[in-house]
Amino acid sequence: MIRSRRVTTAIAAALLIVMGAGSVFLLRRVDQLRTGATLEEVLYISSPKLLKKASLGYSGLLADIYWTRAVQYYGGTFHAGGGRYQLLWPLLNITTELDPHIIPAYQYGATFLAPKPPNGAGTPDKAVELVEYGIKNNPDDWHLYEDLGFIYYSNLKDYAKASEAFLRGSKRPYAHPFLKILAAQMAQHGGELETARTLWTAVYQTSHDKYILANAAAHLRAVQADMDVTELERLAEVYRQRTGRFPVSFAEMNTAGLLRGIPLDPLGNPYKLTSTGHVLLLKPDDLPFVAKGLPPDYLAPRVPKIQPTD
Repeated sequence: MIRSRRVTTAIAAALLIVMGAGSVFLLRRVDQLRTGATLEEVLYISSPKLLKKASLGYSGLLADIYWTRAVQYYGGTFHAGGGRYQLLWPLLNITTELDPHIIPAYQYGATFLAPKPPNGAGTPDKAVELVEYGIKNNPDDWHLYEDLGFIYYSNLKDYAKASEAFLRGSKRPYAHPFLKILAAQMAQHGGELETARTLWTAVYQTSHDKYILANAAAHLRAVQADMDVTELERLAEVYRQRTGRFPVSFAEMNTAGLLRGIPLDPLGNPYKLTSTGHVLLLKPDDLPFVAKGLPPDYLAPRVPKIQPTD
């Protein structure tokens, strides 16, 4: 009996040593992955469940490593000119399966997945799946509902589902009051510029991340420019209806009582009025995300020029 117990203990000890060695090997293997690694290298063990077992309680550490690699992979691919980002979803899926409470992986991961190439993977459906998994495991984090609504609004143009996501979030503890406003506006005026301004204002006022703040500020400037161009072109048409021709300058519109002063874009640059009544941006590169006022045949830079916030 004693000998049997000793044998059992010895076998158990040996197994622990082997498993421990395997866990160390696994952690080192993942930690040594290059940013430009192949699919086979990154997904050396592709099953999150198997990885969790092999980590022997270090699943949180392993999740951090995979999350770090996901960020490095996205950044490396983006700065190399963009691409298919084919490793992004597997890396994020493994990260969040290993640690379902790693909130940045949901929030930033969704911003990597949703945008069209070269700025992202162009898979907003996967971004929705990722954030919904985050909500399932962190149901009281209202920020995730905000992220979900944003994907539906900005990437999928599904204003009904965006409204639903914001409404769900508004019912969570300590949710920002803006969510109820966004839910209502999405339901009634989903595609309007005023709704876009409300959304980006909410993002700007609820985030503490410098990148997100700068991105929201850039979108707010773009929305304002789009609203300016729309209004100025409307006034140019009013002038045409009164006089039979378009104004040759904003000064003429001032004289006609349609304007006060020379209109400036959100960065202080004057708008340009064409002979056909169209209004153009003087420096469109400085106002990424604008939809109106772009010169004919304008090509936006591959990387949006986003100015840092103070």
